Amino acid sequence: MATAFKTSASTRDRMIEEARALFAERGFYGVSIAQIAAELGLTKQALLHHFGTKERLYGLVLEQIAGELAGLKASSEPAADAARRLQDWLVAMISDTPPRIERSRLLMREILDNQVRAERAGSWYLKPFLGDLVTMLRGVPGWSGASDAQLRATVVQLLGAVNYHAVSGPTFRGIFGTEAAQAMNDIFASQLRHMVHAVLAAGPEV
Repeated sequence: MATAFKTSASTRDRMIEEARALFAERGFYGVSIAQIAAELGLTKQALLHHFGTKERLYGLVLEQIAGELAGLKASSEPAADAARRLQDWLVAMISDTPPRIERSRLLMREILDNQVRAERAGSWYLKPFLGDLVTMLRGVPGWSGASDAQLRATVVQLLGAVNYHAVSGPTFRGIFGTEAAQAMNDIFASQLRHMVHAVLAAGPEV
């Protein structure tokens, strides 16, 4: 168990990081404020003093993720065309590093485990990220006349490939073995670029 922290900006960040790991592992409904507090060596009341509610803490985790995703977009080559920038952004999301695996798990859970909370969510922290993807896709030649529904459906399709890859490692290692799973992982970025290129070249269905 972690030792108790002094109140500071870094303390708050560490609280959010711990909550992020637990939310990624167990989902919003699978972890309690008391469990997060215990991991931090705090009382439940102390954690609530900092964040108010579990919903608020979860929102800050999503806000952090949204900022990371925006940073990935900024790292893309500015001079590249829209199609290349979209490819670069999606490929930048895939990695076996723990923070990115957590991020992908949380993105998946936010979609799959969110049915009840979605009815009363006051803020959608991932909305700007999804909007940026749609805008970038609209800038690809052949896609400017696509409907919002076509653009959003395509974005969901591409994100599905990214996120499933990021969270599937342990299962595929168990099924195929470590060496075979690593071989799949090694070629996935190239395969993803190929898939994105094919989808963009095909254009929206008419």
